[in-house]
Amino acid sequence: MTTIDAAPRTATARRPHPARNKQTNDYFDLAERATAAGLMGRRVGWYAARTAALAAGLALAFWLLLTLGDTWWQLAVAVLFGVVFTQGAFLGHDAGHLQIFRSGRRNEWAARIIANLVVGLSAGWWARKHNKHHANPNVIGKDGDIETEVIVFVPGEEVGRTGFMRWVTRRQGWLFFPILTLFGPVLHANAVRTLATTPAIKHRGAEAWLLGLRLVGFPTIVLLTLGPVLGAAFMAVQLATFGLYMGATFAPNHKGMPLLPKDLKIDFLRRQVLTSRNIRGGWFVDIAMGGLNYQIEHHVFPRMASVNLRHARPIVQAFCAERDIPYTETGLFESYGIITAYLNRVGLGYADPMDCPIAAQYR
Repeated sequence: MTTIDAAPRTATARRPHPARNKQTNDYFDLAERATAAGLMGRRVGWYAARTAALAAGLALAFWLLLTLGDTWWQLAVAVLFGVVFTQGAFLGHDAGHLQIFRSGRRNEWAARIIANLVVGLSAGWWARKHNKHHANPNVIGKDGDIETEVIVFVPGEEVGRTGFMRWVTRRQGWLFFPILTLFGPVLHANAVRTLATTPAIKHRGAEAWLLGLRLVGFPTIVLLTLGPVLGAAFMAVQLATFGLYMGATFAPNHKGMPLLPKDLKIDFLRRQVLTSRNIRGGWFVDIAMGGLNYQIEHHVFPRMASVNLRHARPIVQAFCAERDIPYTETGLFESYGIITAYLNRVGLGYADPMDCPIAAQYR
């Protein structure tokens, strides 16, 4: 598995190097402030508590599944499973970013076990995709998270769609969240396809066994416990909850933020900050989004423990104000409104993909 480390390493504070240009020195100035504040250290106790909470959530969900019996209240248990699996994805995400242990190997195995066995995703697939995203967030042609599939994120790529897909694209902002309910099976299918077809997946055999246990074993337990009708309804609700929760958590981070042309020359710090959005909301949003509501800080310091990101926020915010770097932060539902409006504009062909004042500024 390839781990995520898109930023210059910042574990040791350092003075700006005279040979570096000013914008590169900006990043190391900021990294020095975060290091001096003690925010780059490990938080093993925090992650032990999160792991215990995840295990307790899984135990509770399975206990309810196996003891409630043949009742439609089981659909509420299906929702619980969808939430717990998504929280597992947040924990696996942090392990993939080397945030939990000092040992890269331990982080890799933690991410591999959680992603495959708990969530039902290939850690190898996720790491490759996420590496590219962190290196080039919202960069057209480089960030796979904005590639056109059912939804068109890049203006101009809606041209040529006909029939039903044209109808969907012209209303894609309004349809975005309903479409997310179908996202769970797509993620599972991508995991299987990656392990079957992609070369050089590290520990492919271990991933395959873990993923097989999750994708075959869990539905089997559900169907044997609840029968075919209620069991199928349970799986449909669980997958819809998982897909919607995953998408509704990750979408606010970058969707509707500036898109950058592939050939744009821009330094690491500004590329990460200008294309990312923070979400306000206090402790509830922190837990619900797994700390990813501090997306700017996460992209600037991808190895920082997620629990420390809220403490890094005022440091990064003040630094950006000093350097006149736009820093974007909204409420959760405000971000959903921005995403909906943006996708509708793209679907209707209103925007020019290169009509970006930030891109113009750095050309």
